[in-house]
Amino acid sequence: MQRKIVVPGEKIEGKVLNYVYRIGEEQYSTIYGLLTETNGIKKIVPLKGKYTPKEGDLVIGIVEEVRYNGYLVDINSPYPGMLLSQRDYDYKDVLSAKVLKVDEIKKVMLGEERKLFKGHLIEVLPVKVPRIIGKNNSMINLIKEKTGSEIIVGRNGRIWIKGGDVAKAEEAILKIEKEAHTLGLTERITKLLEGE
Repeated sequence: MQRKIVVPGEKIEGKVLNYVYRIGEEQYSTIYGLLTETNGIKKIVPLKGKYTPKEGDLVIGIVEEVRYNGYLVDINSPYPGMLLSQRDYDYKDVLSAKVLKVDEIKKVMLGEERKLFKGHLIEVLPVKVPRIIGKNNSMINLIKEKTGSEIIVGRNGRIWIKGGDVAKAEEAILKIEKEAHTLGLTERITKLLEGE
């Protein structure tokens, strides 16, 4: 696999699947990202950007408004989430919830919520979340196992950590965010968590 960082407006040779615009026969990157090539197929992975809600996503939200029929929830996105619930929540309560529906005007409906008590909340770039989770949850499970922490990762870039070695878990997560585009990351995170 080949990798290279590209910036908006950078010319890219060969067929690229996403995040490009064309002028005549030539194509240029529309974003700051990591250009990867696997088996002759090139694609760009964003290295920064806002969270865009998708149905089925698990998010971590903060109650920002209590309404008569539910709650307006900040989900770290340009689009707030609406939670219709019979449960009692207060302003600034932290919740994990599932994105149930996103309509054509980006109205986001949340459900299956759970209040997160105490714990430590950190924010990372949403585009780095897949790397923090890892293939088949491998990276996040490694962090949970080595730190003894309960960790919930929201697709919206918010991560809740409770119990165990919270500081070590946060250090590992922030290192993954910073070095997500590099090779050999799992090995470096393992060493960090084992104190080597």
